[in-house]
Amino acid sequence: MWKNKLQRLVLTLVLVLSPALSASDAFSGQKLNFSWPVNVGPLNPHLYSPNQMFAQAMVYEPLVRYQADGTIRPWLATLWDVSGDGKTYIFELREDVRFSNGEVFAAAAAKANIDAVLATRARHGWLELANQIVSAEVVDPHRLKLTLKHAYYPLLQELALPRPFRFIAPSQFKNGGTADGIVEPIGTGPWKLTETSLGERDVFERNDSYWGNKPAYDQVTVKVVPDPNTRAIAFETGEIDLIYGVDGPISPDTFERFRQMGTYSAELSEPLETRLLAINTNRGPTRDLAVRKAINHAVDKDMMIATVLHGTQKRADTLFAGNVPYADIRLQPYVHDPALAARLLDDAGWLAKTGKGTREKNGEPLTVELCFTGTDAVSKSMAEIIQADLSEVGIDVRLVGEEESSIYARQRDGRFGLIFNRTWGAPYDPHAFVSSMRVPSHADYQAQLGLLDKAEIDEKIGKVLISTDETVRRELYRDILTRLHEEAVYLPLTHVSAIAVARKKLGKIPFAATSSEIPFELFEPKAD
Repeated sequence: MWKNKLQRLVLTLVLVLSPALSASDAFSGQKLNFSWPVNVGPLNPHLYSPNQMFAQAMVYEPLVRYQADGTIRPWLATLWDVSGDGKTYIFELREDVRFSNGEVFAAAAAKANIDAVLATRARHGWLELANQIVSAEVVDPHRLKLTLKHAYYPLLQELALPRPFRFIAPSQFKNGGTADGIVEPIGTGPWKLTETSLGERDVFERNDSYWGNKPAYDQVTVKVVPDPNTRAIAFETGEIDLIYGVDGPISPDTFERFRQMGTYSAELSEPLETRLLAINTNRGPTRDLAVRKAINHAVDKDMMIATVLHGTQKRADTLFAGNVPYADIRLQPYVHDPALAARLLDDAGWLAKTGKGTREKNGEPLTVELCFTGTDAVSKSMAEIIQADLSEVGIDVRLVGEEESSIYARQRDGRFGLIFNRTWGAPYDPHAFVSSMRVPSHADYQAQLGLLDKAEIDEKIGKVLISTDETVRRELYRDILTRLHEEAVYLPLTHVSAIAVARKKLGKIPFAATSSEIPFELFEPKAD
C-alpha cells in the first residue's frame, strides 16, 4: 500500500516556480564580481575536492530542496510516494526541464546520474543514503523509482545536498560515468560555467533556458583571492562587489569595520553550524582524557567571541546546538575554569618543572599541534587565543597553518593533536555528520580512534540511521552524543554564521538555507 509523502497541494508550490516575469526581465547587462580562495574546480557533480560546493550548487540541481524553516520543497521532483515499508520511493519529475545544452532532463537522465554515483559507492560511504540505495529504475519517462535496503528516515534531506545526488547531462559522462571525470559541467541550474582561468577567475553566465525564475544578473565572476586581507582591499577598491562565506572570508575586525562604516551592507545570517576543535584520542598527550577535559575547561570562549570575533559568532558548549534534531539532551557544559584544568592535569601526573611552563609526564612534554587552514582569518585568530589560554595551564600549543589540501590530508591520516573542524549544518546534522564518523578519511573518525568503545559507537550510528522507531532513534542519538561529550573528543567553540558584505547597489542580501550554498540567483540589484 502506498502513502503519499506530500499532499497534492504541493503542486501549487511548483506553479510558483514557473517562470513568469523574472528579475532578469527588469535588469540586463548586470554583472556581479565575487571572490573565492581557489578556483571552483572541474565541477563534477558527483565528486568532492577540488570541486567547490557553492559552485556545484549553482550549476546542478536536486530532486528536492531544503528550506530555511527545515521543510523540504519539491524541485526537479514535483511530488513523491513512499511504500508502506519505507523502502521504495517513486518520484514524479517536472516535465519542462532541460539541461543548459538543450538535453531533456527526465527519468532516464536521473537514473543514469544515480547509477554513476553508485558505481563509486565506496567514495560516498560517509553518506548513508549511498549505502542504502539498492537501485534506481525508470518507471516511465517522468517517474523515477528508488529502492532501498532499509527504510531510511533522512532520505529527502540527503537528496537535497549539494553533492553527490545532483544531475549532469549524460552526454557529458566519460567512459559511461563520472568517476573518470566529465566533459563539461552541464546542469539544469540557473548558471553555466563559461570560463576558467587557473589562479585568476571563473565566470558563470545566466542560463537563459532555465526552467525556473531566472537570475537578475547576467554574469557572476569569481576571482581567485586566497588572502582575506587582499580580499578586503579588493572590495574597498571596487574590484569585487560582494564578500560572502563562513570560512573566514575576511577577519572579524574587518567585518566589524565595514559594518560600522555605514557605506556598505554588512549582515550576519542565523547560526548555521558549530565550529570546533577535534581532539585526537589516538595520538600524543591528548590520548589522556584528563588532557582533553583540561583543554575544554581552559579556553575562554566568551572572551574570544568578544575580542577576536567581535560578536560575530555565538558560544557553543556541545557538538550540536540544542535546536538540531535529537540534540536537545541537556549535556553538562565544560565551564571555563583554568584552576580546574590545572587540577585535572596535576592529578593525571602532568606536572610543570620549576622554571618551565610546559608540563611533562614521564619525560613527555605536554605539547600539542593545533592545525588550521592558513587562509582562514577566523581560524588563525582563534588559534592564537587558544594557544594563549592553554599556555596558562601548562599546555604548549604549536600552531600549524597550512593550505586547505594539506589540512584535509592531516584529517585523513590523523596527523594532528587539535584540528579545526565544523559540523555541516542543515540538512546534514545530525545524521550525515554522525554517519561520517565511521569513515577513516574524516577527522572525526581519526579523533575518536583511541576510544575503547569506538566500534560500539560506530555500531550504534549504523542502527540509528535505519531505525524506524522514533523513541529508539532518540535514545540512540542520546547515547552517541553523550559518550562523545563525556570523552571530551571535541572542544566546541562557536555557532557559526555566514557573513556578507556588499555594495548597497546589490540590494538586500539574501542568505542560503545551508552553509554550503550562495544564492546568487536571489540577488537583485537596486534599480538606478
